[in-house]
Amino acid sequence: MSDARLRRVNKEIADCKNDQSSNINIDLIDNSPFHLRGSFDGPQDTPYDGGHFEVDIVIPDSYPFQPVKMKFITKVYHPNVSSASGAICLDILKDAWSPVLTLKSTLISLQSLLCSPEPNDPQDADFEDTARYWTHVYAGGPAPSSAPGAAGKDITGLRDEVAIAGLEKVHVDQFEAIGFERSKVIDVLRRLNYRGSNVSKIPDDKVVEELLRA
Repeated sequence: MSDARLRRVNKEIADCKNDQSSNINIDLIDNSPFHLRGSFDGPQDTPYDGGHFEVDIVIPDSYPFQPVKMKFITKVYHPNVSSASGAICLDILKDAWSPVLTLKSTLISLQSLLCSPEPNDPQDADFEDTARYWTHVYAGGPAPSSAPGAAGKDITGLRDEVAIAGLEKVHVDQFEAIGFERSKVIDVLRRLNYRGSNVSKIPDDKVVEELLRA
């Protein structure tokens, strides 16, 4: 099984390198064919346009009969991607996986996922502004100079750093009030994905512990 897995993975890596049109890249991590780094450009005409996104790929022992494990290395603001861990919610990485899928086709599916974000939480009202800002900061995308409906107005003039991080001001104020720097609080809460339903799952002691480490 391991020999068949190795042959398949090597063939998929070679096929991807030979296909210049897809702009999907796969590289080995630590010279291992079973731990890879995939990358692709953000889709045009989306908040991710101009960014370059990297994905950590782990090939399981039973590949291709078991799905690959993928998570974003590049921080992405997207309702199907954890901003804390890079974990991806996508059916083909779970129960909709099929052995006919390849590394390249799966990475293309991730790229397509960025084309159709479907924010449905109140915190995502300014979703595109935040996603575009994160693409600039973390993925090397262009600086967001304006926002829809605000011709020529700087995006940072529309939204403060708390909103840009996708956080609630009341949560930042809570930990700033006990003596932590505002910028440090924002960074830690963002890394912990301290928003929405996650807030009730993360005890204050955990936040304080992370703040003391930061």
